[in-house]
Amino acid sequence: MNSIRRWLLRWLICGLALACLMAGLGIFRTAQLEAGELFDYELRTVALSLPGNVGAADVAEGRSHDLHGIADDRLVIDIWDKSGRLVYHSPREPALPRFGDGFRSSEREGYRWRAFGVTQPDRFVQVAQPYFVRDDLAITLALRIIWPLALLIPVIVVIVLVVVARGLAPVRSLSRALSARHSESLEPVAISGPMPVELRPLVDALNGLLARLNDASEAQRTFVADAAHELRTPLTALKLQIQGAIGDGSLKVDSATLARIDGRLNRLIHLAQQLLSMAREDAAREAAIAPMSLRALCETRVSDFSLLAETKSIDLGLELEQPHGDLDAFGILGDSHALAVLVNNLLDNAIRHTPRGGRVDVTLRREADGIALTVLDTGPGIPASELERVCDRFYRCVGTQGQGSGLGLAIALRVAERHHATFGAKNRNGTSGLEVSVRGLRAVDMKAQETGLGAVAMR
Repeated sequence: MNSIRRWLLRWLICGLALACLMAGLGIFRTAQLEAGELFDYELRTVALSLPGNVGAADVAEGRSHDLHGIADDRLVIDIWDKSGRLVYHSPREPALPRFGDGFRSSEREGYRWRAFGVTQPDRFVQVAQPYFVRDDLAITLALRIIWPLALLIPVIVVIVLVVVARGLAPVRSLSRALSARHSESLEPVAISGPMPVELRPLVDALNGLLARLNDASEAQRTFVADAAHELRTPLTALKLQIQGAIGDGSLKVDSATLARIDGRLNRLIHLAQQLLSMAREDAAREAAIAPMSLRALCETRVSDFSLLAETKSIDLGLELEQPHGDLDAFGILGDSHALAVLVNNLLDNAIRHTPRGGRVDVTLRREADGIALTVLDTGPGIPASELERVCDRFYRCVGTQGQGSGLGLAIALRVAERHHATFGAKNRNGTSGLEVSVRGLRAVDMKAQETGLGAVAMR
């Protein structure tokens, strides 16, 4: 995956290194030219200023004239008389041929030499110097100029790192804002602080896409809700008309056909109701979340389903584990209507799949991360291969009987997600049946609510 930050740093640092290298070479070349001009001037000055009494006798007797320290620059001085005889040569230096008047360059004795020759009335003077003396001076001068630049390079690298990091900060802010959003949030993206001009088209395009998705999702939810609402009323009316026709004798059908018609009508009515619940839950917002008593809600739901459980001789009950007291309301922050739909679906599924004479238990339990709601039944459970799909919309396990629509657990999962709780379904250990749980419901102190002190989250 390409990284803008890595790409910027790589090119900026490599470009900086290349620019420094080119600058160093330029400085060295300039210093070399300056050193060459300086030493050429020295060669010419020495050649023109040599005393006229320098001769062969000086070489034979080992005398050395005071030439103002020019030996430090490795100068080789040669003097020829009018006849072309060498009358003087610098001690301890290699013998060089006569190059001619003016500045000349030549390769001798394994070195490159720079020489200056001048013809005088009674002699020819030549002063030569190896090129490495010039190069050494050029390197010394270049290093004196470059070392402050070398110290500046780490500072520039740090500045580049800081500038790139600050420049890409809005991108990271946008990334954090997107990653922190809920998977189903379609609200416009907003960045804290000023937004760079370069990011504005991206954010505008993203917000436009989210707006179109929100419109499409809203249209879908509206259609499902309207369709479910419009279907539920005529289906209920049709069922009542059929029952009325059978009651007054105008419709005569056998009991088996009537049972099939009644079962299909009940299933259609149940499906319409579930579709309406799903549409409402999809459109629900956090504004509906408020302090409520989960215990009171479960007691009401268990009471409502007690008659249905009695028809199948099912033992239906509510258990409270680790309550703070006899009056513990198991207060939570939640949407009472949505949680009522969740408990209804869980109880309906449990009773419908539990055989006659079975048992269904609703359990409320305090845990470290909040309140847990669990529904246990003694039904056949769910095959292990299908547990991962039980919360898919319209999915029904193979061999399932009854009037289910395949939306009950999907709606329960959606309600749990909106409450930032975890939803799970698994087969019970050591016995038959299914265990469906909602964990992590946010607990609140209901006594504080009643006394007007506000919601205080309980740890």
